[in-house]
Amino acid sequence: MKVAFYAPLKAPDHPVPSGDRRVARLILKAIRRAGHEAFIASRLRAFHGTGDIGQQNKIRRRGDALAERIIQQYRDNPPDLWFTYHLYHKAPDWLGPRVADAFSIPYIVAEASVAPKQVGGPWHQGHEAVCDAIVKAERIFVLNPDDTECLERLVDGKSRFVALPPFIDTKPPRQAAALRTTHRDKIAIRHDIPANKVWIAVTAMMRPGDKLASYQMLGRAMSRLDDLPVVWLIAGDGPARDAVMSALGTSNVVYLGALDRAGIDALHAAADLAAWPAIREAFGMSLLEAQAAGVPVVAGNSPGVAQIISDGETGLLTRSGDDTMLAVAIRKLVDKPEMRKLMGSAAMRKAETEHDLLSATSRIDDVLRGATRGVRT
Repeated sequence: MKVAFYAPLKAPDHPVPSGDRRVARLILKAIRRAGHEAFIASRLRAFHGTGDIGQQNKIRRRGDALAERIIQQYRDNPPDLWFTYHLYHKAPDWLGPRVADAFSIPYIVAEASVAPKQVGGPWHQGHEAVCDAIVKAERIFVLNPDDTECLERLVDGKSRFVALPPFIDTKPPRQAAALRTTHRDKIAIRHDIPANKVWIAVTAMMRPGDKLASYQMLGRAMSRLDDLPVVWLIAGDGPARDAVMSALGTSNVVYLGALDRAGIDALHAAADLAAWPAIREAFGMSLLEAQAAGVPVVAGNSPGVAQIISDGETGLLTRSGDDTMLAVAIRKLVDKPEMRKLMGSAAMRKAETEHDLLSATSRIDDVLRGATRGVRT
């Protein structure tokens, strides 16, 4: 079927990398892998971060004009379905509901979130647009369980909700893990890292907000682990780089900069464990990528992160915001190599069986085909 795909926060081919862009690309890949003709319907970035009403109205007017243009463009050959990924009050969908109404086609959304506190606030009209879109949606893919409670207030029953665990193509990380010794030797030589120490991988962009807060918390945990024979391998870059380096320091820390996908897989394959505080993290794609490479993970707990990490089986979860508990959990895995090995093996199995692109493709395909037939799964 012909699927119109739209990501109002960031288009799949946006030049700036992020976890959101990564997930958008993966969902688009899954739709195409299922045999559908999926195209990017628009690259309009509906996001506005300051709450300025005038700017929001400007984006809305652009959305109205683009929606009409899309309707005219595809009037003789409309899509069979509209799919919007990630809409919330700061990035509402001004296009999909209008186009879907014009063509009488199913409207599907994934990772929609509602913030009731926005009622009457600076993003009130964005909040209202998201609520209207959710009510209209034939199906709602839920990637983060944190979103469910507020969504259920808008939708009668649960038949329209479809759980979609975070997913990646687990094959490249597994292939990298099979060459662990090679990757470890190359990284050790390139950065002059002692191979006999415990390598802890940290993979995250360096930007203000929650990412920086996580790095700062990690720095506090690291200060409690100075006695351990570890090396911290930090993969990431961004506008908060100086603040991150100030928080983490340079003792036993190697800054690798931004890495491409192959570089991240090689890092995880070479590492002994991965760690990330995950402050207000929806689920954390890097945590899933680490586990797919057979690396146990220590992370801050949230419903989304807990989808990926099975506490005590594939890694260790700690109270969100508790740097002392994070340090204790990291120390536990550093001191217990056999536990790391067992957890790493379990992590790779879990990623392959529960979070792989293949299973997500099948799930998405079933829902899309059911929606076009008017069948709720």
